[in-house]
Amino acid sequence: MGKVLMIGAGGVGTVVAHKLAQNADVFTDIMIASRTKTKCDAIAEAIAKYGKARISTEKVDADNVAELVTLFKSFAPEIVINVALPYQDLTIMDACLEAGVNYLDTANYEPLDEAHFEYSWQWAYRERFEKAGLTAILGCGFDPGVSGVFTAYAAKHHFDEMHSLDIVDCNAGDHHKAFATNFNPEINIREITQKGRYYQDGKWVETGSLEIHQPVTYPNIGPRESYLLYHEELESLVLSFPTIKRARFWMTFGQEYLTHLRVIQNIGMARIDEIDYNGQKIVPIQFLKAVLPNPQDLGENYQGETSIGCRISGLKDGKPTTYYIYNNCSHEAAYKETGMQGVSYTTGVPAMIGAMMFLKGIWKKVGVHNVEEFDPDPFLEQLGKQGLPWHEILNKDLEF
Repeated sequence: MGKVLMIGAGGVGTVVAHKLAQNADVFTDIMIASRTKTKCDAIAEAIAKYGKARISTEKVDADNVAELVTLFKSFAPEIVINVALPYQDLTIMDACLEAGVNYLDTANYEPLDEAHFEYSWQWAYRERFEKAGLTAILGCGFDPGVSGVFTAYAAKHHFDEMHSLDIVDCNAGDHHKAFATNFNPEINIREITQKGRYYQDGKWVETGSLEIHQPVTYPNIGPRESYLLYHEELESLVLSFPTIKRARFWMTFGQEYLTHLRVIQNIGMARIDEIDYNGQKIVPIQFLKAVLPNPQDLGENYQGETSIGCRISGLKDGKPTTYYIYNNCSHEAAYKETGMQGVSYTTGVPAMIGAMMFLKGIWKKVGVHNVEEFDPDPFLEQLGKQGLPWHEILNKDLEF
């Protein structure tokens, strides 16, 4: 049906590639590109076993618009899947506009020199994509991504008005490392150490980093201490669903992880500004990334599962209603299928489905759009088929 070009050859990219190759009736031609071609070649070799799609690889610098444009024009994909670094979102969007290619990513743009999460930079591209007749789909991982689709599904099928939204993200897995992050350490640590923020009655309320927390019970896992963070999908969801009065995001962390994180912060290793070391400029968090375990290598010994979902309250037919929609993903099953752990799997599978929705003409709307702006039903129909089955609980205690 179509040609797709994926930028990024990390853990998420590996999962996306497996899923693209498994759906060769939709993705007939797959190109994998990154700064390190050998990584792309290794992924291509791993997915060749599926045997139907035409697979190619290429070296490209995702910070270089001219290089990207040359690659896009030579391969002529129908859509680019960006699973590179969030710092590179805008250069890839610029290249898509110049080359006339549609775009999809899994995380919002972040400036390299500031831990700041905001869609404004990418939303500023709306008019340019509309004039070019192109589609850009933002935040099509799990959270952001499936969390937005879950919310849209709830609004469509279970509520006349949604009043509260709590996105809950639990990783109950054990990778048997003293300290490791489940995706890019630089991005992960920046996200967790920023101040918390939530939406309440039309305003954003700021909190201290990990200041607010409470135990939450997760299906098949049990109670886990959950910490309030700011997460980018909250920004778009409260605009898309204006009846929401309160929106929050929660994530679990073990005490050992938090102790390591506190030490990293206290000794300055979480800094994102340059320092001078023996006459050489280095960024402490980038050095830390180089010495921490590679998230791609965690899968082999990872046990347990993730549980991510949306807990929503509101009104249906004038009656108070509660709704919980979630997915649990096994790290062992994810590794057996793709060689990657569950956090990469839960991000990579939805990215492929978003591209599938576009190529099938279901999610095809010119401009720049977050996932909740599209029909959730066909996406969720594929989510279960592609390895992430979802479940619903209606009118039970939300714990919030």
